Amino acid sequence: MAESAILSRHLRALWGIPGATLGVVGWPATRRDRLFVSWHYWWQAHLIDCATDAANREPTPARLRRIRTVARGMRLRNITGWTNNYYDDMAWLAISLERADRTLGIDDMRYALRTLEKELVDGWTPEVGGGIPWRRGSDFYNAPANGPAGIVMARLGRYGRAQEIADWLDDTLRDKESGLILDGIHLPSGEVEHPVYTYCQGVVLGLETELAVHTGEPRHADRVLTLLAAVEEQMTSGGVVDGGGGGDGGLFNGILARYLALVAVMLPGDDAAHIKARRTAAAIVRASAVAAWENRLEVEGEPLFGPDWREPARLPGIAGAGYLTANGSVTASRTPERDLSVQLSGWMLMEAAHTVTAAGL
Repeated sequence: MAESAILSRHLRALWGIPGATLGVVGWPATRRDRLFVSWHYWWQAHLIDCATDAANREPTPARLRRIRTVARGMRLRNITGWTNNYYDDMAWLAISLERADRTLGIDDMRYALRTLEKELVDGWTPEVGGGIPWRRGSDFYNAPANGPAGIVMARLGRYGRAQEIADWLDDTLRDKESGLILDGIHLPSGEVEHPVYTYCQGVVLGLETELAVHTGEPRHADRVLTLLAAVEEQMTSGGVVDGGGGGDGGLFNGILARYLALVAVMLPGDDAAHIKARRTAAAIVRASAVAAWENRLEVEGEPLFGPDWREPARLPGIAGAGYLTANGSVTASRTPERDLSVQLSGWMLMEAAHTVTAAGL
């Protein structure tokens, strides 16, 4: 039902081009939205990832075709190719394309993946002590760029670089008091940006879990245990992930849920601590999914999720659309439920809950 709601409200042909679709960024949509003047590259990457979830859950020709049409829509709407100036954007698209290839055999976008991989490899900057900047030419090196880039490196078999990224994140952005991952750091000045966001925790959990599986080195699983405990204590209420927002923030909680599910099904280790961690990650996903579902708004028989899964969702209007800021981020709509990002998080959460339930957790 979460999938169906996205398809009916948001998925549209790009400029009438056959075989090219994108998610309209708001519902109800403005004329600007319908014309894809606003389209938000990294939101579409997560649309592909959610479509891949659905195709893995129950493969159908329509689901497989949808992944290809959204990817084609992204390429065409991006005008200049597969890449842009934001390393976090490119990492998210690389994650979605690699996963569609590996899990579903959709291999006709390998050129795109190789192109994105090269950008992320070349983005590493040893001259300032490592890290990948948020965007080209920026002095800001953050978890939202380095976390997903590390996951890409691990999934493409570049374990050495993935470990470099994981170690850099742990050394540079892990807050010694809270145990959580901070937003980012300006280099070479060393000025740290201290906000903590759910998706920063999610991508580091995902990266460290991948490395725990593929390298067997204990530090990676140990970091998962530490960070998961901090997330449970400080970023959940009653076992439910704390509220997010709209705009770009609408995706944050869904990303955390996705990688909590990864911890639940992939984290290695048979001792009590690792078993407990897997169960804890699964329990947070399940409790969040129950809360989001119970607080959904039904509109024409399909769910509309809220930005805070603990609170009842509200019906949005067409007015008060979000906008792109000068620094490249997207603000929330007046009613965040309007934003594709918020609804993608709801879908992502439901797929994560299916993943842990199917694994018997």
